[in-house]
Amino acid sequence: MRKIPNNGNLKMAYPLGLFVCLFIYVAYIKWHWASATQAFFSITEAAAGARRGQQAHSPTGTAGHGHEVFYGIMFDAGSTGTRIHIFQFAQQPRETPTLTHETFRALKPGLSAYADDVEKSTQGIQELLDVAKQEIPFDFWKVTPLVLKATAGLRLLPGEKAQKLLQKVEEVFKASPFLVREDCVSIMNGTDEGVSAWITVNFLTGSLKAPGRSSVGMLDLGGGSTQITFLPSLQGTLQTSPASYITLLQMFNRTYQLYSYSYLGLGLMSARLALLGGVEGQPATDGKELVSPCLPPGFRGEWEHAEVTYRISGEKAANPHELCASRVSEILRGKVHRTEEVKHMDFYAFSYYYDLAAQVGLIDAERGGSLVVGDFEIAAKYVCRTMETHTQTNPFVCMDLTYVSLLLQEFGFPGNKVLKLTRKIDDIETSWALGAIFHYMDSLSRPKGPANE
Repeated sequence: MRKIPNNGNLKMAYPLGLFVCLFIYVAYIKWHWASATQAFFSITEAAAGARRGQQAHSPTGTAGHGHEVFYGIMFDAGSTGTRIHIFQFAQQPRETPTLTHETFRALKPGLSAYADDVEKSTQGIQELLDVAKQEIPFDFWKVTPLVLKATAGLRLLPGEKAQKLLQKVEEVFKASPFLVREDCVSIMNGTDEGVSAWITVNFLTGSLKAPGRSSVGMLDLGGGSTQITFLPSLQGTLQTSPASYITLLQMFNRTYQLYSYSYLGLGLMSARLALLGGVEGQPATDGKELVSPCLPPGFRGEWEHAEVTYRISGEKAANPHELCASRVSEILRGKVHRTEEVKHMDFYAFSYYYDLAAQVGLIDAERGGSLVVGDFEIAAKYVCRTMETHTQTNPFVCMDLTYVSLLLQEFGFPGNKVLKLTRKIDDIETSWALGAIFHYMDSLSRPKGPANE
């Protein structure tokens, strides 16, 4: 007898089979969605990184969530060496960027040493670019600005030789994976150097973060030129200063009217030559010995400046400081513009101001410190009186101290004015390089939009 199927069991089997099929389908969809989601997040994360990178040239741009990270590369091509500064910044939405890290490397000699063989200049540039590749994540390379600013070394070269060097550097830059614009390589003028150093010190001291906060002034003493830059708070300073001393600076959607001037020929090395009676870039007539009361009596030696070697010697004087100061006053007479406002503003002083003060013990050689302007004059009088003991270590110390003392007085600083001398603020070098790359990156945000979004 054929067994009759149990309809009750069939009724139970159909839902069970349907449930199993539905379970398998859901499991498949879930697995597929998980894979797709993981791929989606990988893609969007990479895209977000690219977007952050595309905004790297615009410090005022903001990321959608959290802080934005971006980089900038500045080459400082000086007379004695080429240096690379690799800066990492972070920025919260609608806030001023902060510097989170700096990598610094330097190579000698300077670019100007390759004036007669420009091909040899590429090796050092490429070596420093390799450092940048190691420090900056790959995703940021194509959107990280790469800039070189040349200073005294290339300024002193004949124009054609300087341009050939810059063209060679630009070729190497354009072959790199970084963001390179037409103005990426240039010779920096003195005013830009002063303004960039002002940006650096005010950025590091926090003055640029708070619009209402008092800014600080900047004094820089180089070999060929010296700069003074500050933000006037008195309308009278702007009205009474020559037009060439006032420069406009645009940063963070603000315009600053800065008092800034670079005195070419009043740097410490150029001042030495003038005090010795020499002429910039020219050997002494018939190899004549240059004599000065600012040098130790009985001293004889050679001194090289701007690739010219001079024979120099000291002369005996009853009061060497007084006689040396008289010569310095002649050199400075009528060349320096004085402003009253510098008496009431905080100033930082760099470069040879720092080196000279450290050499004679006015500040700590490693940590820097503060002094009053009159300290330079006191030190000058003592050293000039005893300079025979400095013949071997530094025969120029009497001359240099006397010059710096009178230069600061010509600027309008009283003897009791406090100056802060430092090489670093919060462990960051107080060079013009940070201000220059900051200003360059900020300027890239002003066009209508990124070129290749």
